[in-house]
Amino acid sequence: MEVKPNGLARRLAALLTRRQVAGPAWWSVVSRLPVYLMSLAMVLVVREQGGSYAQAGLVSALYTIGMALGSPLIARRVDRRGRRTVLVATGTVYPAALAALVWTTEPGDWAQPALAVLAGITLPPANACMRSLWARLPLRDDERETAYLWEALLTEVLVIGAPLMLAVLMLTGSAGAALTTVAVIGGVGAIGLAFTRVPEGTDGGTEAAGDDAPGDETGRGGLLGPLRSSPMLPLTAVMALSSVPIGLMTLAIPAFVDDHGSQGSTGLVYACWGIGSALGAVWLGRSQSEVAVHVRFPRLVLAFAVGTGLPLLATSQLTLALALAVGSVPIALVSASEMTLVSLLADGRSLTEAFTWASLATVVGDALGQQAGGLLMDPAGPRGVFAIAFGMSLVAACVAFACRGLMGRRAAEVPVPTEAGER
Repeated sequence: MEVKPNGLARRLAALLTRRQVAGPAWWSVVSRLPVYLMSLAMVLVVREQGGSYAQAGLVSALYTIGMALGSPLIARRVDRRGRRTVLVATGTVYPAALAALVWTTEPGDWAQPALAVLAGITLPPANACMRSLWARLPLRDDERETAYLWEALLTEVLVIGAPLMLAVLMLTGSAGAALTTVAVIGGVGAIGLAFTRVPEGTDGGTEAAGDDAPGDETGRGGLLGPLRSSPMLPLTAVMALSSVPIGLMTLAIPAFVDDHGSQGSTGLVYACWGIGSALGAVWLGRSQSEVAVHVRFPRLVLAFAVGTGLPLLATSQLTLALALAVGSVPIALVSASEMTLVSLLADGRSLTEAFTWASLATVVGDALGQQAGGLLMDPAGPRGVFAIAFGMSLVAACVAFACRGLMGRRAAEVPVPTEAGER
C-alpha cells in the first residue's frame, strides 16, 4: 500500500526531488530570478548612468510593455514548437539585450528604450513553461495541487528574495554589473530548462505533430488564443480584478505608515503581508485539495476580499501589520487555485499561452491598481484607498461566484490525469 507524505514540507520534498521533476523544477527557479526585480534594476541603472527619474521610468515602462506584447506570442511558439528552441533563443537574446542596454547606451540614446522593449519581448517564458509542464506531467491530482501550491509559494519567495539578491550584488559592484549578472543567471537557467529531459508527451509542440488547426471554441489560435474559451475569459477577468486591490494597497500601505510614524517601518509592514500569505499556504494548503477547485476558488476569493477589508480597522503601524498578516492568509491559496483552474480549463494544446495570459492579467490588474492608487491618494487618503481596494475585491468575489457553474462544467469534462508510474 502506498503511503502518501504528510505535511506540506514533506509533500513538496517528495515532489521536487522526484526523477524527471527535480531538473525542470529547479532550473525554472534559476531562470525566473530576473522576473521579479528587473524593472527596479533598470530604474537603478538609468539613475546610476545619470538619467532622470522620468527617463528611468520610461525605460522600465517600455520593458514592461515589451513583455506584455511579446509574451503571449512567445508562449504560443512554445506550444507549437516545444520549449527547447524558444528557451534557447530567449535565454541568449534576453541577457545580451540587457547587457547592451547597460554597457553600450546611456540615457537619452534612442537605443536604450529600444533595447528595453527587446528585452521585455524576449524574457524567457519560464513561468508559463513550468506551469504548463506541471499540467502535463503524469501526476496524481493531489500532487498537481501541491505543484501549484509550490508555484504560489515560490512567487512569494522570489518577490521578497530577488530584490534582496540585487541589493547584495550591488554591495560588491555597480547596479549595471548587478543587472547584467542577474540577466545572465536567468539566461543560463532558461537554457538549462530547455535541455532538461522531461517525460515523453509533456513538452507540447503540437505543430510539429501536425496539430495546428485553426482557432475554435476551445481557444486554439486567433489573436486572443486561449481567452476565446468561454470559461477562461471570466477566470482571467477574476484574476485581473483580484490584482487591482493588490496594486491599490501597494500605494496605500506606505502612505498609511508615513501618516502614523516613519516610512522606515514600511519594509517590515510589507513583510507581514508576504509572511501571512506564505503561512496561509503552509497552514491550510493540505485541506484545500479535499474540495473541488471550482467550488473552493470563489470561496477563497471571498476570503481574500474579507482580508482586504481588515486594514480599514487599523489605527497604527502595528495594527496594520497584523491586519495585513491575517488578511493575506488566502492570497497564495487563491493563486494556486487559479493555476489549477487554468490547467483544467485551457485547451491542452495551448497551456503555455494560457498561463501567460493568466500572468499578464495579474500584472495588468496590479498596474492599474497602482496607477489608480496614486491618483486617489491625495483626495481619498490611505484609508479611502483601502476602502476602494475592499470594494474591488468584493466585485472579484461576485464574478467568481457567478462563473462557478461554468468553470465546474468545463472541469468535469477533463479526463483524470494518468498517475506517474515511477516514484
